[in-house]
Amino acid sequence: MIKTAPFKKGKITFSDTGKGRVVILLHGFLGSHKIWQNTIHNLSKSYRVIAIDLPGHGDSDCFGYVHTMELLAKSVKAVADFLRLKKYVIIGHSMGGYAGLAFAELFPDNLKGLCLYHSTAYADNDAKKKDRTRSIKVVKANHKIYTTEVIKNLFATKNSKYLKDEIAFAQKIAAKTSKQSIISSLEGMKDRPHRDIILGLAQFPIMMVIGEHDNVLPAEQLLEQSELIKNKHVLYLEHDGHMGFLESPRRSNTELRKFLRACFR
Repeated sequence: MIKTAPFKKGKITFSDTGKGRVVILLHGFLGSHKIWQNTIHNLSKSYRVIAIDLPGHGDSDCFGYVHTMELLAKSVKAVADFLRLKKYVIIGHSMGGYAGLAFAELFPDNLKGLCLYHSTAYADNDAKKKDRTRSIKVVKANHKIYTTEVIKNLFATKNSKYLKDEIAFAQKIAAKTSKQSIISSLEGMKDRPHRDIILGLAQFPIMMVIGEHDNVLPAEQLLEQSELIKNKHVLYLEHDGHMGFLESPRRSNTELRKFLRACFR
C-alpha cells in the first residue's frame, strides 16, 4: 500500500507491505521504492517492509538545493515516527546507505541492524568531489542523457547484455527524477562526512553487500571497511556490479534473510 508522511513543508511517499518485525528499505541515487519490488515481494512474506522514496526521488518532494544525508535520515525518521515504529533494520542501497549511516549517528537507539548495500562509510575523496561537480554541469545541460548513462554504469559491464530488462527498469525509474532533485542529491553526497567510526562503535549487526565488478565503489576498499565492523555480515557477489538485488536477486534475498534473523534474534 502506498502512503505519505508529512515532512517539513512537504511529503515523503512510501510503500508499506507485510506484517511483523520492521525492515526499512532505502533506494540509491536515481531510484525509488519501486526499485526494490523483488526484495519487497520476498521479505514481506516474513516482515513488515517499509520502502521509502527519499527526498527528490519517486513521488517524494524536493527540499531545496542540497539534500544532505542528515536531511535524508530525518525524512526516514519522519516516516518511522508517523507509523509509530520504535525498532527496525535499515537496508540502504548506495546513497540509501549513506542516509542509513547518518540515521545511525542521529538515532542509534532505533536500529536493530544496518545493511550497507553497495555503499561506503567513507566520504568522497577530492577526485570524486570533482567528478560530482562535473556531473552537476552535465545534469544542467541534459539530465535525461545523464540518468541513462549513470544507470548503465551501475551494472557489471559483463552483465549488461544479459540484464537488458533490469537496466531498462532502473532507467525508467531514474527518468522520473527531476533536474533539481538530481543536483540536490549530488551536492548532498559530495559534502557528506566520513562515518567509518560508526562501523566500529555500533552495537547492532552491520552487513556489507559488495560487488566484485562494481564500477562505482571498488570491492577492495569495501572489504577493507568491513574489517572495522564489530558484528559483521558480508555478502560478496563475484559476478555483480552495484545492483546486486537486480543482478543476483535470489542469492541477495537469501543472505538478507539470514542477516535479518541475526538482527531480530
